[in-house]
Amino acid sequence: MRVSLFITCVADAMYPQVGKAVVRLLRRCGCTVDFPEGQVCCGQPAFNSGYHEDTKKAAKQLIRAFAQSEYVVTPSGSCAAMIRHHYPPLLAGEPEWHEKAIQLAAKTYEFSEFLVRTPGVDTLRAEFQGKATYHCSCHMTRSLGVTEEPLQLIRRIEGLDYVELPYKEDCCGFGGTFAVKMHDISGEMVDEKARRIMDTGATVLLGSDMACLMNIEGRLRRLGSPIKAYHVAELLEEGVRRYEAGHTANAR
Repeated sequence: MRVSLFITCVADAMYPQVGKAVVRLLRRCGCTVDFPEGQVCCGQPAFNSGYHEDTKKAAKQLIRAFAQSEYVVTPSGSCAAMIRHHYPPLLAGEPEWHEKAIQLAAKTYEFSEFLVRTPGVDTLRAEFQGKATYHCSCHMTRSLGVTEEPLQLIRRIEGLDYVELPYKEDCCGFGGTFAVKMHDISGEMVDEKARRIMDTGATVLLGSDMACLMNIEGRLRRLGSPIKAYHVAELLEEGVRRYEAGHTANAR
C-alpha cells in the first residue's frame, strides 16, 4: 500500500514525534509512506468560525497535495472528520472540485482506523509497563464513528493495564476556537476531565488528537499531576521498540 501522511498543524508544529511514530508503524506493516510537501491546514478553524470561502482555499490546496495519493492517513480524528464530512458539501457548488473532494474523503483515514485494517498489523508486538486510560475526542467519536479501533491497538500492548475513563466521551473543552472564544467554560470542562483522569490512578493518558491531549495535559500539569499524555501511535511505537529491545537482550 502507498500511504501519504497528513501530519496536521498541531502535530507538525508541536508534536513531530507523533508523525514519526505513525510513519515507522506504517512501514512496519509493509506500507510505503510519503509526505506531500504541498499539504496545508485542513481549514477547520476557519470553517468553524464561519469563514467558508477561506476554508475552500485550504481545501483545494489539500486536494491538490494528495491528488496522487493512494491512501491518506492522519494522526487526528478531528482533521480526518473535517475532510471526510465537510469537504464534499463545502465544495458542492463547484462540480469539478466537489468530485475531487469526494475522492479525497474516500481515501482519508484516521491512524488507528487505517492500521487495524492494514495487513501486517497482527505482527506488531509491543510492551509498555504502566496504567493507562483513553480520552475519546469529540469529532473522532461523533463524526467518524471511530471508537473501538484505538482501543484494539491499546490492548495489543503487553504489560499495559488499561482502565476505562468515566464519561470518556465528554468534551475536554478545547474545540479549537471554542477554547479561545469561551475560555471560562472551556477551563471548567478541561478541569473536570483532568480530575476524572487523575481519579483513575492512571500514569498514562492516551488519545487520538494531539490538540485534546495538549489541552488536557496542560491542565494536569497545573493540578500538579505527573500523568504523561501520549498519542496512541506514539505509545504503540515506543512499545514496539521496548519489546524488540527486551527480546533481543534475552536472545543474547
